[in-house]
Amino acid sequence: MKPRNVCEEERIGWRWAAWLGLWLTVSVVSAAETNAPGTLAQAPKVAATNAPAAAVTNATPAAVTNAPPAAATNAPPAVVAAAPMTPEQMFEGGTNAYNNWVEFGFGGFLTKGNKSQFQQQNQNSGGAFGGITDLHYQQQIAKGTTMTVDGRGIFDEHDYKLSLGVEKEKLGYLRFSASEFRTWQNGDGGFFPPTGAYYGQPGDAQALDRGDFSIEGGLTLENVPKITFKYEHTYREGEDSSTIWGYTHPSGGALVRGLSPSIYDINERSDIFQMDVTHHIKSVDVGAGIRYETGHMDDTLKIDQFPGESSQQNITDRQGTTYDMLNVHSFAESWLSKNVMVSSGVSFSDLDNDFSGSRIYGSAYDVGYAPNVQNGLGYTGLNGGSHLYEYVGDLNVFTRPLPHLTIVPSLRVQQQNSDGTSSGTETLSDYQPQSIDGVNNASDLDVRERLDATYNGITNWVFYARGELTEGSGTVAETGGLVPINDIGVQPVNYNSQIDRFFQKYSAGVRWYPARQLTLDAGGYYQHNKYDYDYTLDSTPNDSFTRYPAYLTLQEFETYDGSFRVTFRPRQNISTVSRYEYQYSTVHTTPDSMSGLGEVESSRTIGHVIGEDISWTPWSRLYLQAGLSYVLNETKTPASDYTPAILPAQNDYWTVNFSSGLVVDDKTDLKLNFFYFLADDYQNNSLDGVPYGSGEETYAITASLTRRITKHIRWSLKYGYSHSDNSTYGGHQNYESHLVYTSLQYRF
Repeated sequence: MKPRNVCEEERIGWRWAAWLGLWLTVSVVSAAETNAPGTLAQAPKVAATNAPAAAVTNATPAAVTNAPPAAATNAPPAVVAAAPMTPEQMFEGGTNAYNNWVEFGFGGFLTKGNKSQFQQQNQNSGGAFGGITDLHYQQQIAKGTTMTVDGRGIFDEHDYKLSLGVEKEKLGYLRFSASEFRTWQNGDGGFFPPTGAYYGQPGDAQALDRGDFSIEGGLTLENVPKITFKYEHTYREGEDSSTIWGYTHPSGGALVRGLSPSIYDINERSDIFQMDVTHHIKSVDVGAGIRYETGHMDDTLKIDQFPGESSQQNITDRQGTTYDMLNVHSFAESWLSKNVMVSSGVSFSDLDNDFSGSRIYGSAYDVGYAPNVQNGLGYTGLNGGSHLYEYVGDLNVFTRPLPHLTIVPSLRVQQQNSDGTSSGTETLSDYQPQSIDGVNNASDLDVRERLDATYNGITNWVFYARGELTEGSGTVAETGGLVPINDIGVQPVNYNSQIDRFFQKYSAGVRWYPARQLTLDAGGYYQHNKYDYDYTLDSTPNDSFTRYPAYLTLQEFETYDGSFRVTFRPRQNISTVSRYEYQYSTVHTTPDSMSGLGEVESSRTIGHVIGEDISWTPWSRLYLQAGLSYVLNETKTPASDYTPAILPAQNDYWTVNFSSGLVVDDKTDLKLNFFYFLADDYQNNSLDGVPYGSGEETYAITASLTRRITKHIRWSLKYGYSHSDNSTYGGHQNYESHLVYTSLQYRF
């Protein structure tokens, strides 16, 4: 693996290459315009209009006379009124649409409050930014040959893209692309209301860069197989937040809560090679391809345990993986008759993984293992590997037995075989470390049958239905795992299980057009997934404290869902969409009878979604759009009946959207947008557990003005304001921000 500074130099090099390509493109375009010789006189083109053609009439034609012609004069010719422009032409600034453009934009945010939360919510650096926000250039460089260039480069946002493409008709294409963008995540920890303790991270939010580089080519000759090849390199590098929080003593006593922030240090790379071949042989379309991917992931979870206390420790949890995956696939499809089409495909995948890792406690991150009485459960020298083989085949038949009826039966078969091994050293406190190892293997077979039907033989009605069944069976065997150290911990496992699965899902719906202005949609589905576990070997007695993994014998997931939607257009310039959805889901769990426990409803979720959208165009130059959504959702488990530490999960919230656009004149547009979000689900049970309910109010408004200075130049100015209050974190994640942004676009 390359050292990080080398990787950083490579990324910087790609950024400069992208900017150089953009600069060269703009220079060439500018030179092409300014060096072109202008003609002395050029007749204006006749503008395309929507004016009606001259009417054909029975009027008497003008009489033919011997009167002398009208005398020639110096009077100016009569002015013919131009036809009114369409809304599209108003937006383009005239009757000519330009296909190429370059846009420069500069702006900045002024933020007050928790900047990290602002960065996460808005996915922006929260400071000044600018550069080339959009570039598109398309030109025919030879007969039947087109070159395209697209790109952007925004400084301080780590947002770069450059793509080049050349395509020749009936021959092929070649494309190059390089891009990078950044995402932000707030790495702050939790909040303890009784003492007001907040476990935040200093500085900006955690930043994670994602990049991509690819070269793709294709041969598209007529009457011969079409061949495409693509190489792609991807990466993720930086930091990301984690909800695996470390322990703290927030009240200064014996009370322990997981509130301390933790961070993922991510460094991942992958290289992908893919080739596909397609061809048309008589009435059959066939294709085949191969894909190879290799990658390396070197990630580290860093947890700050008991920060600011005498017992403070840093946990470094390393997770390394290298993998190679090979996939080959093929397909064929053909119309056997005008009412019957058959398609099928097969795929084989081979995935090979090698992994390594360690979990080490110390006074700092990235240190070597040292025994310490404060150390929790950890491990060093973890190594292992796994292998997966997957086979997939599918068959689909499209039939139209009646003019208004289509029936599509399909079949999918999937087989997976996997095995894995691991070994390492387990650590705890200052006790003698112990060797650990494990072996597992699994095999699964799933067969899915599906039937789709659609009928539209009744005027203004469309009916559709689907039935889907999946039958599966598999085996899992595991041996080894963690071991007790100084009589602390669990025994290694040794079990074999047979898992039978039966999934069923049925859905149906109808659409009705009772009037030109009205559309009604109704539909729903029922889903039932059943897992049946049978253990032929189990080293963990199910009447003891260590019951897992061979403990459950049956699990059933059941869902009922129904929805209704009304689309109404009372006038040509007004449309409304009203919708409602109801969902009821349960999970039933049955443990081994040896445990002395019976079947229980381990989870119940009830949800309602109500929405309304309205669009109104009172004037050809003005549009108004508004939307409202209200969600009621609750998940309850039996645990909330026995302990206040676990509350029913509430997920109720409102969202409101509004947007408006006004064409002030033929050169000026004004737009206004508003967004509002409210969730009032926070319940303070901090003395018994960690409050998870969301209590947040966020709203934002933006206004933008666009002015077409000339037919080639377009200028815009935007102002935005956003505000967020979060009671879940005691106001520590509140923020407000102001945005000022301007851009200049040149079209040619």
